[in-house]
Amino acid sequence: MNAATPSPDTVSEAPSGPLDRFFRISERGSTFGTEIRGGLATFFAMAYIVVLNPLIIGTAEDVNGETLGIPQVAAVTALVAAISCVLMGVVSRYPFAIAAGMGLNAVVAYGIAPLMPWSDVFLLIIVEGLLLLILVLTGFRTAVFAAIPPGLKIAIAVGVGLFLALIGLVNAGFVQAGAGTPVQLGDGGLRGWPILIFVIGLLITIALYVRKIRGAMLLGIVIATVLAIAVETALGDGGDRLGWGLTVPALPDGVGGLVSLPDFSLVGLFADGGLNVFGRWSEIGFATVLMLIFTLLLADFFDTMGTMVGVAHQGGLADEDGNIEGTREVLVADSLGTIFGGVGSASVATIYAESTAGVAEGARTGIAPIVTGLLMVVATLFTPLVTLVPFEAATPVLVIVGFMMMTQVVNIDFKDPAIGLGSFMAIIMMPFTYSIANGIGFGLLTYAFVSLAMGRGRQVHPLLWLISIVFLVHFAEAPIYALIG
Repeated sequence: MNAATPSPDTVSEAPSGPLDRFFRISERGSTFGTEIRGGLATFFAMAYIVVLNPLIIGTAEDVNGETLGIPQVAAVTALVAAISCVLMGVVSRYPFAIAAGMGLNAVVAYGIAPLMPWSDVFLLIIVEGLLLLILVLTGFRTAVFAAIPPGLKIAIAVGVGLFLALIGLVNAGFVQAGAGTPVQLGDGGLRGWPILIFVIGLLITIALYVRKIRGAMLLGIVIATVLAIAVETALGDGGDRLGWGLTVPALPDGVGGLVSLPDFSLVGLFADGGLNVFGRWSEIGFATVLMLIFTLLLADFFDTMGTMVGVAHQGGLADEDGNIEGTREVLVADSLGTIFGGVGSASVATIYAESTAGVAEGARTGIAPIVTGLLMVVATLFTPLVTLVPFEAATPVLVIVGFMMMTQVVNIDFKDPAIGLGSFMAIIMMPFTYSIANGIGFGLLTYAFVSLAMGRGRQVHPLLWLISIVFLVHFAEAPIYALIG
């Protein structure tokens, strides 16, 4: 039995009250305390987005050369994450947390903003979210999820695990771009205090995990953070002289450095140009706008699906075919999160793979993301505390979670060429292209092509043929852009 799967004797516990029955805490083999601990772990694993998203969205210039500002984006990033996480917890009752999506925010900042004002960018995100919601309510999005073979769903989960592990290694500086190679170990070797903190944090987390210590992931983050603060206090200068990846782990000075009132002035920015959608987008051309919406829609659609599959498999929440009870509710909440991301000017909000940090702590219900959301509310007031945890202290958890998700690879039937090659492409393309959506796309395309080559084309679900065509168009966006000028 997977270590993350509740034991039968635990699952059989009778509900103890309305809260237990609504969230199915006992039924899923969890406890209220476990859910709180899971929500804390997820929060600390994904809190970096409150720092990192502003550095991407807040500093990028739109077509007019305007920027949004780092403090303002930090505030709305936490606000949108808070609302979306609570909504997901209540609507879906699953341990999926939502925030501004990494990768998607880069597309928004560097691919869309140079073409239009920021207000139009966020209006486009709202439209994309509404389209996603329509696809969910019509059953199309759920049907696509159900059409994917079980083996490929497992491969998606494994690929997400490797992707998470790579994110952890890169963010910690343990893996970097090489001079003569795409990647290498450190900057030509492992040196520097931040790398040492990462290694110590990883070893401590591994030790706690293998000894089955409750709260292993969260304890690992806390211990590594304390060590990082101690090192910075003793040897640092308050800057980045020690080479921290992003956040310098230094305690803020005084009460004034602990608390700051959030600036929510970016909320509703989408309405600054009026609500005449067609008039606002006429200058850049509707063909371009449609392509931009299509790009966001496709990436958001499959990033969410891949992450949902990965987290659900890790928590033993999927059935033998890889399906999840209540998928519709999960996807409705996710679509609404994207809409909130546009309204709040925080980029596209999507389910976070870091939710696996909470699942690794035993979280199985919607209470965990509610806890994460409430902590995000606190984060709007205590940004210095949120930025206290450096990448080097938080990312060891992602490496361990990557290992846990990788263990599912034994359930893939590699003897079947279509499933085996499709799974292989899905698994390797997620980390190698730094995109969950790309991995799913190449996996499905390979599965469909190999099935056709083997004379088994009729066994491929019609929806998968449709999605394969859509992905082909997506991967051919560059020449299409060139054709439309």
